[in-house]
Amino acid sequence: MAQLKIGFLGAGKMATALAQGFVNSQLVGAKQMFAADPFDAARKHFAAATGAKTFSANLDVAKSATVLILATKPDQVAAALAEISGAFTKKHLVISIAAGVTLAKLEAALPVGARVIRVMPNTPALVGAGASGFALGKNATAADAELAKKLLSAVGIAMQVKENLLDAVTGLSGSGPAYVYQFIEALSDGGVAAGLPRDIATKLAAQTVLGGAKMVLETGQHPGALKDQVTSPGGTTIEGLHELEKGKLRATVMSAVRAATEKSKKLGQ
Repeated sequence: MAQLKIGFLGAGKMATALAQGFVNSQLVGAKQMFAADPFDAARKHFAAATGAKTFSANLDVAKSATVLILATKPDQVAAALAEISGAFTKKHLVISIAAGVTLAKLEAALPVGARVIRVMPNTPALVGAGASGFALGKNATAADAELAKKLLSAVGIAMQVKENLLDAVTGLSGSGPAYVYQFIEALSDGGVAAGLPRDIATKLAAQTVLGGAKMVLETGQHPGALKDQVTSPGGTTIEGLHELEKGKLRATVMSAVRAATEKSKKLGQ
């Protein structure tokens, strides 16, 4: 890993979150990373957050790094890959986090034999709590898969899946943090409505979500079983759960994941 050179094609929020995660986990040093972005503000923010060197041209990144993380918007992918074609070699590995852009499209835009991995990460990678799914292109090797998993695991958890499941990963864990933030905000609002000061309500809400998530991950128990452990007969929790059921919380969240999944599919078309 000490010899690894990582380049970001695009220096937006997700690229910055991943790069910061790599540095914070001490997986790679700032001098091992590079980023390119046409926007000066994005370059300055990336450099300030990570200490890495930035460029205005993607070609400069391709010349400086062998692992290229494609972090542009989906409609900018073709242009970014065309820009680096002059410097692309067999040593390069492309890891794409562009939502909805298929492996077939990525491979078609690169020289024959290009090694490509498609990833769907999420922004909690910034605090080492990311959740990522990744799929291998037809030329990616087992070593490439191991490297991708190591990079992504440095900022959370990473799971290899079939490509046709990546849109679902996008709808669930890719977009999911926004759903969770909204739920935390709603919990906090409820606390304020019940008389708690806002700062206390928000901290209690966030810690409650964190604690519930840790219980699921660390005990291995089904969320429904853990829910039942909190729910006493005739108690306060069942009253609250009844209200959530009346508001169709579970159905609404399921619909949100499915809607985001369908949007991811459309972005890749």
